[in-house]
Amino acid sequence: MKETAYNQINPLIRLKETELLSNAQYEQLLTAKTVEELKDILKNTVYNAYMTDDFAEKFDYIYAKEKGKLYEWLYEMAPEPEVITIYTSRATFHNLKVLTKAELTGRDLDYLFLDDGRYSIETLKSAIRTRVSTELPEALMDAILEVLDYFQESSTLQAIDIIYDRNFLTFQRQLAESLENKDIVREVAAFIDLTNISTMARGIIQGQHENFLSTVLSSSGTIAKENFLAYAKQSLQAFTDFTLNTAYGGLLTAIVSTSTKELDLIAFEKVKDNYLTSLYDKAKIMAFGPLPLLAFLNAKEVEWKNLRLILVGKRSGFPLEVIRERMRMTDDL
Repeated sequence: MKETAYNQINPLIRLKETELLSNAQYEQLLTAKTVEELKDILKNTVYNAYMTDDFAEKFDYIYAKEKGKLYEWLYEMAPEPEVITIYTSRATFHNLKVLTKAELTGRDLDYLFLDDGRYSIETLKSAIRTRVSTELPEALMDAILEVLDYFQESSTLQAIDIIYDRNFLTFQRQLAESLENKDIVREVAAFIDLTNISTMARGIIQGQHENFLSTVLSSSGTIAKENFLAYAKQSLQAFTDFTLNTAYGGLLTAIVSTSTKELDLIAFEKVKDNYLTSLYDKAKIMAFGPLPLLAFLNAKEVEWKNLRLILVGKRSGFPLEVIRERMRMTDDL
């Protein structure tokens, strides 16, 4: 699709960007002494409508609802729905995990459903129960069928998460390739590579065997799965050395422990998020194409993460330095 197809939505995205929390507002939130003071600051932002007495306690619910509303609006406006699906599929695959477990165990897990702006809970439940759907794309149905077929031979609930997670990453890469946009492919490939690095490192720490790691790792990134599996029986230090010689070496050097020479997996998630955000820098000066839209979706996700971190930190009495250290990068931070 021609990049000029985004001429209508991109000006609206620029307006939406003006609603994002600024550096000055983040500083006010970080230095707020109480949750009440924090709420007073948020009354001057797009979150004003939610400043109820139980705002802090209900933030996850508000976050989920606002995300669903944003997704629905974008689906109505975007010329290529696949661009939005790159983000919404994270919620879709979460829902597939939850509702498949509910179907197989007989439990009611509806309260864990997240609005992805596209597929209703009834649509997903029906697809899982009947094994057919006229609404879901083939890739999602293939994932559902793979999980259900596996569960007929093994009743391990953990397998549900593993199979859906792997299919999610494959689905992401397929979406990116279908859009034929090198910037989107680059971001998705980096997301998959970094997810694989984290998964492999955690697998080594947990002592997971090669067959398990082969199942959970994705083949849709730029680093071959075989390169990861070569370290299945080796130490985290050896695997860390390997990662430092990949395209992400410069990124990861800063989070290698000077004492153990191993990756700091707690710091890894922040580094990963910040790196993916940096890939959208060029969107700031782009007037055409889908990148400004994806950059805004990423910025909004980062804002929600940061706001939740501040709220939890204030309620738990975390020191300011600890909260600030864990904040994700924004255009201003």
